[in-house]
Amino acid sequence: MKWQAVALAGVLALATQAQAAEKIYGQGTGDTEIKLGQTSPFSGPASAYSVIAKTQAAYFKMINDQGGVNGRKINLITLDDAYSPAKTVEQTRKLVEQEEVAVILNPLGTPTGLAVRKYLNDRKVPQLFVGAGATLWGDHEHFPWTIGFQASYQAETAFYAKYVLKNKPDAKIALFYQNDDAGKDYGNGFKKGLGAENTAKMVIAEATYESTDPTIDSQIVKLKASGANVLFMHAIPKQAAQAIRKIGEIGWKPDMFFLAATSTSVASVLKPAGFEHAKDIISSYSFKDPNDPQWKADPDVQAWHSFMKGYFPDGNPQDQLIVYGYVVAEATVQVFKQCGDDLTHENIMKQAANLDIALPMLLPGIKVKTSPTDYYPIQAMRLQKFNGETWELFGDTIGND
Repeated sequence: MKWQAVALAGVLALATQAQAAEKIYGQGTGDTEIKLGQTSPFSGPASAYSVIAKTQAAYFKMINDQGGVNGRKINLITLDDAYSPAKTVEQTRKLVEQEEVAVILNPLGTPTGLAVRKYLNDRKVPQLFVGAGATLWGDHEHFPWTIGFQASYQAETAFYAKYVLKNKPDAKIALFYQNDDAGKDYGNGFKKGLGAENTAKMVIAEATYESTDPTIDSQIVKLKASGANVLFMHAIPKQAAQAIRKIGEIGWKPDMFFLAATSTSVASVLKPAGFEHAKDIISSYSFKDPNDPQWKADPDVQAWHSFMKGYFPDGNPQDQLIVYGYVVAEATVQVFKQCGDDLTHENIMKQAANLDIALPMLLPGIKVKTSPTDYYPIQAMRLQKFNGETWELFGDTIGND
C-alpha cells in the first residue's frame, strides 16, 4: 500500500507538471488575455492610414465576441504617433514598458518603424507585420524580431517596370516618391526592374517630397516639363490626392501612370483627387476588392460586408485600407491560434515565421507564407486599373515565384 501511495503521488506530480507545462506565458499574455500594442497616425500628414487600426480594433472585438483565440480575448492598445518617428519612440516605449504588451502589431510606416526596430529587437519584443513594404522589413538575419506583411516595394515596382518594358519600350519615365527609406525603396525597385542600361536611357526625371510638405505642385510641374510620358508615383494619401489632382488640372496625360499600392484607396485618395483625374491609373493589389462586381456572390466578401455592418458601420466600404487592416487582423489571429498555450515572445515569432495559409480576403492564388528565412508574408499581386469608379484587375497573378 505504501508503494502504491508513493507511485500515485509520483503520477500526480508528473500530471501536475505536464499541465503546468501546457501553458507558458510571456509579457502581455495570460489565461484570459493577449495584450497587443500598436502605433498609428491618428493625426498628422498620414492620418488617412488610421482607418487600418480602427478596422483591426473592430475585427478583434468580433473575435472576442466569438470567444477569443484559444479562449483568450485580444486587447489591442493603439496610440497616436502622428507619423513622427520621435513620437513613435515615445509611444512604443510606453506600450512595452508601461502597458507591457506582448507584441507591437502592424505599426504604420517605414520611418516610424525604423525608429524603434533596434529597441524592439534588443528587448526581443515581436514587431509583427509592420505596416510598410520596404525591403528592409524582411531582414530576418539582423532583425529576427521584426517581420513585414505586404509585398515589398521593390517587388511591386519591378512589376510595373516589366510592364513598361513589354508594352512601351521607348518610354520616357518620371519617378516621384517620398524622401525617406520607403520612397527610395520604390524608386530603386523601379530602376532594378528596368535594369541599369534601360534606366540610363529611359528615366529622364525624378522628384521627391517630404511628408510634411503642404503642397507638391512645383514637383509635378517640373516632372511634366521633362517630357516624360510614363509616371510612377509613391505618396501617402494626402500628397497622392494632391498630385493626381494637379496632374489633371495642368493637362498632363502620361501614357501610363503607375500609383503605389499604398495609396489606392478610392475613399481617401482617388475621390478627393477627382475620379476624372484618376481614370486609367495602374496599380497592384493582393486582396479582394469588395466593390468589384466579380466578388458580389463570394462568401468571403459577404462575410466582410457582415463584419462591416456589425462591427464597423462607420467605415467606408470604398476604402481599400479597411480590407488591408482586416487581412492583417486575420493573419494575427492565425499566429495566435498556432501558438496554442505557448505564448512566449519566442513562440509568437516562431509561428509568425511559419505561416502557409490562404486567408479569405486574399485574391485567389495568393497566400500568406513565411519561413525562418523568408520574412515577406505576401509576395504576389495582380495589376489593376481604375476605370473612373472602381479598380479592375487585369493580367495574371505575379510574384509567387
